[in-house]
Amino acid sequence: MCYTVAQHKIKEEMHYAYISKKRQDSQGASKVNINTASVEELMQLPGIGEAKAKMILDYRTQNGAFQKVEDIMKISGIKEGVYNKIKENITV
Repeated sequence: MCYTVAQHKIKEEMHYAYISKKRQDSQGASKVNINTASVEELMQLPGIGEAKAKMILDYRTQNGAFQKVEDIMKISGIKEGVYNKIKENITV
């Protein structure tokens, strides 16, 4: 499917508006629940790509729900640096 430049720009703006809504700060906050989020929702978090998002889902399937947000660091490749980028945007 071919998009004109204007159509592509509109689509891009809609995508960023969606991300922005998902990343509201804690005052009105729509945080990503790491126990229920889909791969697509998890990928909206900084530092979380498709591979890590799938690892999070696999972890949930094998181990059950995360008990606290810090438990996300049990995922290979998610250590303190990534955790510090996402901790304000996630919940359990």
